[in-house]
Amino acid sequence: MRGVRRCDTHGFFAAEICPNCGDPGDPVLSGDQRGTLSRFLSYALRHDPDDAGIEVTGAGWAEVEAVAAAVSEQYDWADETGVDGVVAADPKGRFEVDGGRIRAAYGHSIDVSLGPTDRPVPDTLYHGTDPDALPQIRRQGLRPMTRQLVHLSGTEAAALDVGRRHAADPALLVIDAAGMLTEGRTITKRGGDVYTTERVPPAFITRAGEAAE
Repeated sequence: MRGVRRCDTHGFFAAEICPNCGDPGDPVLSGDQRGTLSRFLSYALRHDPDDAGIEVTGAGWAEVEAVAAAVSEQYDWADETGVDGVVAADPKGRFEVDGGRIRAAYGHSIDVSLGPTDRPVPDTLYHGTDPDALPQIRRQGLRPMTRQLVHLSGTEAAALDVGRRHAADPALLVIDAAGMLTEGRTITKRGGDVYTTERVPPAFITRAGEAAE
């Protein structure tokens, strides 16, 4: 993972030079520090804010100052600038910032209500999974399991990347998002390429390479 640097003109970036002006900028986080801080923020804001000493609202928001204090207590090299750098340089849009507040954009196991968005949803979405899970998925569809919502991807590549967390050769599922929306089911875009929904019934799922039933 690349470290994070900051250009005085264009802000944070994760590269050797600013992609906008070519300035080398000033170092903010090393690659290892960036990864560590990103994992801390993800875990605290998605799963266990109490353990991190952070108070989260029902909509998932925490005060940036409180989050910065928590990371500073955990890591002597971390501060609010580091938090800002992780958020700004994150390629997947894992975090959202609104004024002095921050929250995870998706992936929650804690009970939060993020609210709707008006971001468009493509007709087809994808989900990568362990092939051993296919019999259960064909019977019951996709369910949240340990997360609050089912997470889908906008591209095959992104879905397979997620699937490789569970299997070396994941199965790729094709989701009829248009059909779900027509039936009145809600799908919401979160982050860069993640879409969430309460459940995907079997009728809207086809394994890539197989004909729809």
